[in-house]
Amino acid sequence: MDRVPVKPHVLRWARERSGIRYENLTRRFKKLPEWEEGKTSPTRKQLHSFADAVHVPYGYLFLREPPEESIPIPDFRTVEGQPVKKPSPNLLETIYVCEERQDWYREYMINSGRSHLDFVGTASIESSTKQVASAITDRLGFAPFELNEKATIDSSCSQFIRHIEEIGVLVMVSGVAGNNNHRRLDTKEFRGFALADDYAPLIFVNGTDAKVAQMFTLSHELAHIWLGESALSNVDVTVTNHGSRQEEVWCNKVAADFLVPLKVLRDKLHRNIDPSHQLDRLTSIFKVSKLVILRRLLDAQIIDRGFFNSAWASEMSHTATEKRVARGGGNFHRTVLTRASPTFARALVESTLEGNTLHRDALDMLELPKLETFKKFVDFLHKT
Repeated sequence: MDRVPVKPHVLRWARERSGIRYENLTRRFKKLPEWEEGKTSPTRKQLHSFADAVHVPYGYLFLREPPEESIPIPDFRTVEGQPVKKPSPNLLETIYVCEERQDWYREYMINSGRSHLDFVGTASIESSTKQVASAITDRLGFAPFELNEKATIDSSCSQFIRHIEEIGVLVMVSGVAGNNNHRRLDTKEFRGFALADDYAPLIFVNGTDAKVAQMFTLSHELAHIWLGESALSNVDVTVTNHGSRQEEVWCNKVAADFLVPLKVLRDKLHRNIDPSHQLDRLTSIFKVSKLVILRRLLDAQIIDRGFFNSAWASEMSHTATEKRVARGGGNFHRTVLTRASPTFARALVESTLEGNTLHRDALDMLELPKLETFKKFVDFLHKT
C-alpha cells in the first residue's frame, strides 16, 4: 500500500489548527493517533481526505515544519486590550477569497475604462467624525434613521447594502466559509473587514451576527474605506480609547455619528417619558442595538453615567444569554448573490459569458461546485 511520508508534528498542527475535536477526527480517521505518533503513515488517499477534513491545503502536509500563517491585512481586533492571535482556517480562507474577487474586479473596472472612486482615502483619524459621517450620508443619499419606523431590520439592512453597492463598494455577507454550511464563521473571532482600494473597495460582514450588529459593522467598515485603510475588525461598540487602536475608536465614532446623529436623537426623544422606556422605540427608528442607543444617550448627556452603567450591564447580560434561532433553507442562488456581492457576481457572469473569464475561474470565485450550477445561477440573474 502506498504510504506517504509526512511529519507527525505537521499532522498534529493541522488538526489543532482546524479546531475540530480530536474525538471527532479519530472517529473518521481511525489511525490518526498512530500517524501523530509516527508509528505509521497515511496513504495518499487518506491524506487527501484528512486535508479536506481539516481545511488545510494538501501541499502544507508535506512541509518539514508548519507554516507561519498570518492575516494578510492589518488586524485591529483586540480582546481586553490585547491583539488576537492564531486566525482560524475559516477566517483566513474568507479573506483570501475576498482578495481574489477584489483583484479580479479591480482589473475588470480598469479594463472597462471606469474611473477610480474619489472618496476612498479622503479622511484621516484627525478628521471630524461628524463631518465624515455627513459625507458618507451625502454620498450614499441614504440614512437608516430616515426609513419608516415600521421597516424591518432585515429590509433596512438590505437597503443599506444596496446604497453602498451603488456608490461602487462591494459588499459581501456570509456566515460560512467556502459556501459550506458546516463551517460557520465565529463572531467572537471577527465581525467584518474592509479591503480598501480606489477601484474595488470591499466590505465583508459576518452573516452569523444579528442584523442590528451588521448595520453597525457596515458603517464601521465604510469608515475604514473613507480612511483608505484595509482592516480586520471585531467592531465592538464597547471599544474605547483604553487598549484599542485609534483607527477602531475613530471608525466607531463615525459609525455612531452616521447611524445615530445626536441632533436627530434629541429630536426623536419624548421629553416627558423616561429614556429607559424609549429604548425599544429608538432601536426601531435608528435600526441599531440598544447598546448603541445607550452609548449615544450618554454621549448626548441625556442619561448619567450611573444609569448608563446599570442599563449597559443589564443589556449585556441579556445579549449574552439570548439564543439565536438559526435560519435554514432560503433561495440558494440569492444566497450566492449575497455572499459574493450582487455587483461583483453580475460583472463576473457578464465577463464569463463574453468569453473574457474562464468558466473554471468563475466557478472558483463564486464557490460553485460545477458548470451546471453556474448555468442555473445565470438563469436566476436573468430573471431578477
